[in-house]
Amino acid sequence: MSEVVSMRIEGSIALITIANPPVNALSQAVRQGLWDAVTQAETNPQVQAMVILGDGRAFIAGADIKEFGKPPQQPHLPDLCTRIEASIKPVIAAMHGVSLGGGLEVALGCHYRIATATAKVGLPEVNLGLIPGAGATQRLPRLVGTEAGIDLMVSGRPVDAAKALEMGIVDEIGDADPRANGLALAHAVLDENRGPRAVSALPAPAAIDWDAKYDAVLNKGRGQISPAQVVRAVQAASELPFAQGLKREREIFLELMQSDQRQGMIHAFFGERAVATQPDLKGIEARGFDHIGVIGGGTMGAGIATAALLAGLSVTVLEMTHEASDAARGRVIGNLQGALKRGKISQAQFTKMTEEALTLSTDYAALAQVDMVIEAVFENMDVKKQVFAKLGEICKAGAVLATNTSYLDVNEIAAASGRAEDVIGLHFFSPAHVMKLLEIVVHDHTAKDVIATGFALGKRLGKVSVRAGVCDGFIGNRILAAYRAVSDHMVLDGASPFDIDRAVTDFGFPMGPFAMTDLAGLDIAWAARKRRRVAGLPEGARDATYADKLCEAGQLGQKAGKGFYTYEAGKRGGTPNPAVMDFVSQDRAEQGLTPRGFTQDEIIDRYMAAMVNEAARIVDEGIAQRPVDVDMVMLFGYGFPRYHGGPLKWADLQGLDKILARIETYAKENPQYWEPAPLLVKLVAEGRRFADLNG
Repeated sequence: MSEVVSMRIEGSIALITIANPPVNALSQAVRQGLWDAVTQAETNPQVQAMVILGDGRAFIAGADIKEFGKPPQQPHLPDLCTRIEASIKPVIAAMHGVSLGGGLEVALGCHYRIATATAKVGLPEVNLGLIPGAGATQRLPRLVGTEAGIDLMVSGRPVDAAKALEMGIVDEIGDADPRANGLALAHAVLDENRGPRAVSALPAPAAIDWDAKYDAVLNKGRGQISPAQVVRAVQAASELPFAQGLKREREIFLELMQSDQRQGMIHAFFGERAVATQPDLKGIEARGFDHIGVIGGGTMGAGIATAALLAGLSVTVLEMTHEASDAARGRVIGNLQGALKRGKISQAQFTKMTEEALTLSTDYAALAQVDMVIEAVFENMDVKKQVFAKLGEICKAGAVLATNTSYLDVNEIAAASGRAEDVIGLHFFSPAHVMKLLEIVVHDHTAKDVIATGFALGKRLGKVSVRAGVCDGFIGNRILAAYRAVSDHMVLDGASPFDIDRAVTDFGFPMGPFAMTDLAGLDIAWAARKRRRVAGLPEGARDATYADKLCEAGQLGQKAGKGFYTYEAGKRGGTPNPAVMDFVSQDRAEQGLTPRGFTQDEIIDRYMAAMVNEAARIVDEGIAQRPVDVDMVMLFGYGFPRYHGGPLKWADLQGLDKILARIETYAKENPQYWEPAPLLVKLVAEGRRFADLNG
């Protein structure tokens, strides 16, 4: 046995304990230790049954992420699960905490399973671009049925002990600790002379319409392969003898291991953790924050207030009138009622949040003693400067003053406060209590402990926090402007907005750029366009006015019932608005343009090239610290398909030389827009990738 697995014999029961903190990940040492312990217990005449349990917080939380990307070492997990199942003496899994991925597969290899009431089990491999690869696709459907087994693996979500018992994943829920639970079940098995009970010996799962299920899962996953491949693996469980089904599962698993999608999802997995690491903040203490002020109780402000309340903070929302204040309270309470309905909070928590933790006011003096103020007023520089001048006077010394601006210059806003070192940008995404991304915008004079406080708040709120520098749009909205611009170019040249949306959703985005504009409101982008025109467009820049014409006609998107699409009450989604192409044709005619056709591949090539080129500039300018920061912004704020890893990971997988060649080709028709980013040119010349810059 290894140092992380120990065995203790109590009477006729061998207690095999995994102690690999913090969550008993299935490292090579754990796998070897389990193998050796089962072998020793099996050959010991005193032992009649075995109990496998985990020390500390969990049974087994899954694979050891430190081994990701390294050559696999024996014993391999599928072989270990088969070895446990083949034992001639009963093996009981005594589960607590989480049993995820390989942890649940080890339990499925055992003959009996007992869990504590608070335990959770799940198979999240699809979130890494894989399927379970140690027998779960063959064993789980034999226990719970075809559809239930597929659904659990396709969702990747864990279920609690009660649901696991109802499904048949566990045999019992024990009311003691894992050791006592395991011993009790082991003695019951021996007393009743039940003996080993291999899941593999159960009848094969029932057949279904496999092709229809595969297509449905692939469609729901917007092109992600691994959930659909779960269906094929379970099909093998239904149609093949168990050993051959295991072999087919392994073949699919290894095929996915070599796929670009798996690389993209592994990048996303580690990237989500990497962006929180800020080397220059090492040893810097965040300022304390228990009481948050929010200025503005509209959709964004109410969402921020809701997120803070759900995180256990006290919140004061400031509005300018009593009517607006009442409306803000209604929005926050509505958000919290949604959380209550979904079981995210209890009735007692809801009552405490709404009656004790939430305060509404129309007087700036109510913010005098808060620890942090987050401004969420109209996106207008003059308005924001007035707000921050007031905050600079009213707020206590050391209070953090944050602006939720999406585009504006945080340096200018900070200067208006008279205490620029206390100011930071906290760019939330709507709805703020749901969306996971938080851009932390650091201006020229932001104090280090204020930056640390921004990250601490993001962690408290459960956000993926990404540091950004100051420029128009920061990271995400600056890239958004680039791919919206190329979308406009393609529309002027012959593609329809609906062609572009269709191509983008087929690529894997939840919606295309024009449907997204409808969701946000066309007036937001309209205001940004007008601001850029006042500032002066770059020489040779192309400008489209067809969306302006929609706005002038009052067709502002979903909130108006009509934008690029027409929306009917009670119906999901929209249908193309016929007025759009009339405005497009008018715009083309005014510019003397003759439309041509665009294939779906060409739309995506241009759309992605624009995104990658602008992202490269953002990294080169230091607006984003690393390529991975860009990728996480696009994944968590803009719906970029997780299985592609983000635009710069996708570019690495495509080949930067290919991306650059496309841009150079496009530059022949529009050299101003398609000038290659210097960083992209440099990386191609040096034979390097964006990943090389992540550190």
